[in-house]
Amino acid sequence: MKFLNTIKIKTSAVAFLTVFAAGMFSCQTELLDPAPKNQFFEGVVFDTPTRIELQVNNLYTQVKSGQFLGGRYQVYGDIRANDFINRTTNGVTGYLVWQHTLTETSQNDVINMWDAAYNAINQINVFLDGMDANEAKFAAPAFTNVDPNYSTVTAVNYRAEARFLRALCYHSLLQFYARPFVDGNGSRPGLPLRLKGEKDMFNNDLARSTVSEVYDQIIADLDYAEANLPLTYGNATLRTTRAHRNAAIALKTRVYLTKGDYAKVITEANKIVPAAAPFTASSGVPHALQASISSVFASPQETAETILGFPFTAQNTPGTQNQLGFYYRAGGTGATNPGGGEYSLNPTGIIAANPNFPASDARRGFFYVVSGTTYLGKYPSGTPYLDKAPVLRWSEVLLNLSEAIARTTAGVDARSLALLNAVRRRSDASFTWAPADNTALVDAILFERRIEFIGEGLRNSDIMRLNQTFPAKGAVPALAPSSVVYVWPIPATEMQTNLLMTRNDQ
Repeated sequence: MKFLNTIKIKTSAVAFLTVFAAGMFSCQTELLDPAPKNQFFEGVVFDTPTRIELQVNNLYTQVKSGQFLGGRYQVYGDIRANDFINRTTNGVTGYLVWQHTLTETSQNDVINMWDAAYNAINQINVFLDGMDANEAKFAAPAFTNVDPNYSTVTAVNYRAEARFLRALCYHSLLQFYARPFVDGNGSRPGLPLRLKGEKDMFNNDLARSTVSEVYDQIIADLDYAEANLPLTYGNATLRTTRAHRNAAIALKTRVYLTKGDYAKVITEANKIVPAAAPFTASSGVPHALQASISSVFASPQETAETILGFPFTAQNTPGTQNQLGFYYRAGGTGATNPGGGEYSLNPTGIIAANPNFPASDARRGFFYVVSGTTYLGKYPSGTPYLDKAPVLRWSEVLLNLSEAIARTTAGVDARSLALLNAVRRRSDASFTWAPADNTALVDAILFERRIEFIGEGLRNSDIMRLNQTFPAKGAVPALAPSSVVYVWPIPATEMQTNLLMTRNDQ
């Protein structure tokens, strides 16, 4: 699906820079219909670093759409599995996702998330095309560095941010609309790999690249991003909301893990994870586990554990029924900071009595009971629900590395176990994992991930990357990898506008 080249770039709560295709207008027309002061023709929006940075800010805005990585992606990634029970049967807020009954015409999830993701990708591609077309303008000293967040000329850095975001978009789409890499070793149909910006409604037809080819492009983008992003930023807000070198490396550990390339996970993680505790990042932003897990999600969510999260303000919210707190917090008058009460915790899911998740674990503090029903309080803000949408955390990097080591070594590897226990003992100093063999170690890591990232959207990919069955929940039966609805259908809108597109049931 393509989108017209109308790019809105946030400059403040009320002002936007909008890119329009250049055209010829008479003096009389200009007098009758003067251009607003906050609009620039396409030919000049790449003239200064300031204008380019406005466009980069817009790219983040597009990616953090509430229909995509600003909320719904994370929700869908959890409610497909068995730790949540739907309470409202509301098709607008993921009921069909929870039921595994989506179709290619499901507007609120299948269509909207695809459209939001490809809209962001197209905006990124338009920006990258513009950077290439205006390359001659970027030579120093004419292209002076006005952004204090960078120590070098910003043109390459901004390209790196754009390519990081494109990689994040494509990888996120793969987790819902394509078979996992392990199914066919990447040979199954992936996504239409759109790498050029579209400014009109033509050139819609594009065949799907294979899953492997899409992964190759994701990794190429992240390699470029790693080489050209800044090591850090000057304050905690930027370090947790803008891509930097460690963010690219962290995302690569996730990408290689979902691909099943465990050796590459180890190679990437070793760039920033020390050999031994306390496992504080060895270069770039000094990422570290926080002493208290609750502090990670307390406002403003800007600790050294957050690698990347998407922020919101009262003037820039995720949008109605997209907010994480709305989905997971209890509704009604008996709740503190009430939400919509859309999903409660499954009594037979992660909150069930389990000796490997005892009451002493601080992460149980995220669960609270209202009228006999347990809800997730990980996102504590009330309306208008301004919690950051989580993307990457340091604990994920540690567990990615722990699992990769475990899957490439025999027995119980000491470093893999140390990484696992670092995450566990941060929340429960009285508990130490002591698996008897390699199988038990891998199982412990997967269970730890399930606890640590509940409500953050990783469960779907953790199940699918291993080609496992989605467990049954309530009246919803288990969903096996052989089912045609194991992956989401391709939207009907894409099928109608892209004549080379194929369905996921073929």
